[in-house]
Amino acid sequence: MLVGAIDPLEGSLLILPGSGCMALGTWLGSGARRYARFRLLVFILIALGVGALWSMSFFGGVGGTSGHSVWWSLLTVPYFVGWPMGILGRDSPRWLTYAGMVVGAWYVAMPLMMLARAAQHRPPTLVPVMLVGALGLVTIAGGIARLRPARAPTAPTPGEEEMAGDK
Repeated sequence: MLVGAIDPLEGSLLILPGSGCMALGTWLGSGARRYARFRLLVFILIALGVGALWSMSFFGGVGGTSGHSVWWSLLTVPYFVGWPMGILGRDSPRWLTYAGMVVGAWYVAMPLMMLARAAQHRPPTLVPVMLVGALGLVTIAGGIARLRPARAPTAPTPGEEEMAGDK
């Protein structure tokens, strides 16, 4: 899922089976079925989004001279929701979260490079560009939140101990 994320379109051929392998591995290896259901949901989201991505690509893309509204690109949102869910999931190892944040930084850099290049060539369609940049920011923020240490429960004060004993 990480290697495929370097290029979201062609890399989807790696991300889709990668998320399927994660779902299958979680189902076969983990005792917690809730993690397996989560991984299955991630796989379904990625499959729906990748299907939309490749369908739109097959029919000539969106925006510009394709004749299709740029708003059709919103059909790929499940892909861009499922990928960070798969990387930042509760059962994901820490190294995967760190690597996902690196890919998130790449996703923030891509729109900046596209916009800088637009000064020389025709401007890119802004909705997909903004979607990729937002995905990068969400992935970085989610990784930071995921890696924050959990707060330890605080010890009750002496008055709270007495009140708990009365119950």
